[in-house]
Amino acid sequence: MEVHPVRKYRHLFFDLDHTLWDFRTNSRAVLLELHAELKLEERGIPEAGFASVYEAVNAELWKSYDGGVIPKDVLRALRFRKSLEHFKVKDARLAKQLEETYMDRCPNRSALNPGVFELLQALRQHYRMHIITNGFLETQTLKLAASGIRPFFDVLLTSEQAGANKPSARIFRHALRSAGAKTSESLMIGDNVVADIAGARNAGIDQAHYSPEVDGDPQATIRFAHFDELRVILS
Repeated sequence: MEVHPVRKYRHLFFDLDHTLWDFRTNSRAVLLELHAELKLEERGIPEAGFASVYEAVNAELWKSYDGGVIPKDVLRALRFRKSLEHFKVKDARLAKQLEETYMDRCPNRSALNPGVFELLQALRQHYRMHIITNGFLETQTLKLAASGIRPFFDVLLTSEQAGANKPSARIFRHALRSAGAKTSESLMIGDNVVADIAGARNAGIDQAHYSPEVDGDPQATIRFAHFDELRVILS
């Protein structure tokens, strides 16, 4: 844990996927279910490689979406199609079935990253807390409800609602206005160096970089590897 001197904050803005909501755990659980149910092994798709290929394809498509290159419907149409094609399987019907079932199940999974619930409980009396996400409103609302953390947050702002994706300063300014917050009294907490940390920095907001596996951004106001560390800093 590395930290610069912490000013007195009133508003905490959180990213959702990979920060609070354990995207990897929740997504992989659903992918393994689908692999078994749809007998993908019989199509030449090994269980061990299916999730990792999907994650790589999905990450690249999300970069394109975040950059404004492709819209939401294209992202959803392509991610399983491209994943299947990696294994030499061209089946549009199967890709559509995977996407629809995945989207039915994944947002209803409830795993959070370690220490998240305890952090939110400890801080709820001291801060107003909000979500800024590039995810889609309908799915992010389901994730918050399934994991039991929706009551902790006042503002839930998606890129669709703001008309801009992180790291654009527009979405951060929109969030500040919605929360009635000033940059000087706000902290952005997220895992993505570009979208969350650089984006908040460019908008004049302090940042807390959650980086459990590698060193955090050296320019971030706060760097932490576990939410217990952040709870100590902010309590």
